[in-house]
Amino acid sequence: MLKNYFKIALRNLRKNRSYGFINVMGLAMSMACCILIFTLVKYHLSFDNFHKNSDRIYRFVTEQHRDEISYAASVPPPFGQAFRSDYTFAEQVARIVTHHNALIGIKQGDELKKFKEKEGAVFTEPELFEIFNFPLVQGNKKTVLTEPNTAIITESLAKKYFGDENPVNKTFLYENRINFKITGILKDIPANTDIKAAIYLSWATLKSQNEWYARDNAWGGISTELQCFTRLRPNVTTAQIEKLLPAYVTKYRPKSKNVHHYKLQPLTQVHFDGRYDGVMEKRNLWILSFIGLFLIITACVNFINLATAQALKRAREVGIRKVLGSLRGQLFWQFIAETAVITIAAAFVAIGLSYLALPSINEWFKTEMAIQFLSGSLLVVFIPLLVLIVIFLAGSYPGLILAGFRPVSALKGKLSQQHIGGFNTRRTLIVTQFAISLVLIIGMIVITQQMRYATKSDLGFNKDAVIMIPHGFDSLTIAQKTLKDELAAIPGVEMVSQCYAAPSSQEDWNTSIRFDTRTEEESFLTSIKAADDQYVKTFDLQLMAGRNMFPSDTVREFLVNETTVKKLGLKSPGDAIGKKIFFNGNMSGTIAGVVKDFHDGSFHSDIKAVCITTNSEDYSNYAVRINMNKMKSALPALEKQWSSIHPDKIYEYQFLDEKIAEFYETEETMLKLISAFSFIAIFIGCLGLYGLVSFMAAQKTKEIGIRKVLGSSVKEILWIFGKEFARLILIAFLIAAPTAWWLMNNWLQDFKYRVPVSAWIFLMAIGITLFIAGITVVYQSVKAAIANPVKSLRTE
Repeated sequence: MLKNYFKIALRNLRKNRSYGFINVMGLAMSMACCILIFTLVKYHLSFDNFHKNSDRIYRFVTEQHRDEISYAASVPPPFGQAFRSDYTFAEQVARIVTHHNALIGIKQGDELKKFKEKEGAVFTEPELFEIFNFPLVQGNKKTVLTEPNTAIITESLAKKYFGDENPVNKTFLYENRINFKITGILKDIPANTDIKAAIYLSWATLKSQNEWYARDNAWGGISTELQCFTRLRPNVTTAQIEKLLPAYVTKYRPKSKNVHHYKLQPLTQVHFDGRYDGVMEKRNLWILSFIGLFLIITACVNFINLATAQALKRAREVGIRKVLGSLRGQLFWQFIAETAVITIAAAFVAIGLSYLALPSINEWFKTEMAIQFLSGSLLVVFIPLLVLIVIFLAGSYPGLILAGFRPVSALKGKLSQQHIGGFNTRRTLIVTQFAISLVLIIGMIVITQQMRYATKSDLGFNKDAVIMIPHGFDSLTIAQKTLKDELAAIPGVEMVSQCYAAPSSQEDWNTSIRFDTRTEEESFLTSIKAADDQYVKTFDLQLMAGRNMFPSDTVREFLVNETTVKKLGLKSPGDAIGKKIFFNGNMSGTIAGVVKDFHDGSFHSDIKAVCITTNSEDYSNYAVRINMNKMKSALPALEKQWSSIHPDKIYEYQFLDEKIAEFYETEETMLKLISAFSFIAIFIGCLGLYGLVSFMAAQKTKEIGIRKVLGSSVKEILWIFGKEFARLILIAFLIAAPTAWWLMNNWLQDFKYRVPVSAWIFLMAIGITLFIAGITVVYQSVKAAIANPVKSLRTE
């Protein structure tokens, strides 16, 4: 019986190839999206879940309570050692300091090969490998990093640096300063972890790299480079520990108005908590999951619409089968078999589409996902389950309709649209499809507008034609100044400034300041930007009062922004001129000028108080403004001049506008996905609309013939179809508009500076939908409108 079902199903599909093709493509595209979304969600939910006792692993983080609450995925450098010594709650505690873009030198004969490792190198205490499941393939994890100047690297990195040679006991040069001996080899770090570095350096060497991190009394600040992890003992709760941690603030920071609240963050939340630099918030995964669900519903609705539109054509077939003894259940399962053939075919096409699309998804999300059906992959369960759900969700209603035909009515051809659910059923399905499509389109337009607003708006400084060339902190001041002069002399270079970072940057040095004669530190956070006297001209910052800083290698003068003046409680920018600022213990200077506010971070956050000051020890970048007309000659000249001064380094540069765009990587990725999903949703919706118009054309053949005989024009006939689909899309819009407005207003709450959800966005969305839908129905409409009325009325 089952074999017969599928045999008949294949025969029917061969007769209606266009019907089968449309359904296969609609289902395949939606199922491919579901497979990709499932793979993406599963990948992110798997982060750091492979560690033993991962439910007892935590990261110490800090809530900083000033005039507002801010969050840092770090604690002061001595915190880990203090917690380890003071309490017995933890089985292990480990501190790590990550230096990104590490420069590694490998001596090969007389040549020093240079490598820039983007994920950087990690100075770590050996206990890290007791907490995390990062196994060694060579070496003893308890002893490999106990001595100064020792390191371990991953298998892949060992292959990259030394080929087939045994890397143990070989050396490499770190940042042209420190030689490290390799004492162990790590198994390659999995892709699904937030600790991605392939080089781990002994904590005992950290003092020679950065003394502040190694100090036992450095409770005055925190750095995002430092993280502290712990694995708690069984039955120890976070509430027990967090009740005791305020004592550290009282003991080590008694005079600070910058109140630290130390917290324990579960390892399972590290990847998802955006407050602490989590890379993928769970709400984005929920959004993607719901989009996948909506696409499947849209495709199933489309299938139902096309299937019921075809039902009248099969009325006589059903009547004959019933007369010959077929039961209602048999006819139902016959149609389910046809649905299964289409769905299974769609599943295979979907898998192929998923494989083709996966490289782009990996590139957008910077992931290393793979679609695997072996090695215990949940896809082996997910895809068959998805196929079964689609078969019964899409096939049940049309199957029940077909199986319910009365044989006499079917054989006499007296079935009407009411027997197959009527127009209202199909209208409801079309409205559902287009409501989903419109929500996605409105979302796409809003996100596009917000991204354009964030990247094209006036940021308060000139970011165009500026390139940032990093040189690190270890260059000699004389060499830095020499190179600055050489770069400024290159034809096409308009301005050069040495600085810690651009006005808007992810590299932040935030601290508390004390103003003039006030005895206590201010309660607000201040961003310190180290820069030379050319910074204002290079970035076209606008002076509101006072003057620019004089040249200096040390902290002597400040430029502050308008927000600093307001937060200090001063009446006007002029009131700040000549006043002193104290910060970082022993650093102080006089306010020389006030600059107009500029966006120092992304549009997600408010403009902070900013102090710009000279301090050559903190310069790590050259900011070079170039004439774009001479860019082709200027860029190679910059590299040549750099290499002549720094032959031991790797030359790199990045345009500032590209660097600023990195603030919105997650949003840009979501925009690409939603744009793709919007296209797929509207495509599937148009397939359903095509089916409805085909059904209407078949039902209204005689009506159209009569109208034409009575003198109706082609234009008037087309309006019969046009008003039908236009009304349905307008109803869908009335449902989608408030839903999309609510969703996008909630999404925009993450931005302090945001676009309004204006009426034109909704008009554009419905305009796009009407245009695409109009193209969809025009073929069938025109075909019906120009048909010869003699043929349609001949049977009367």
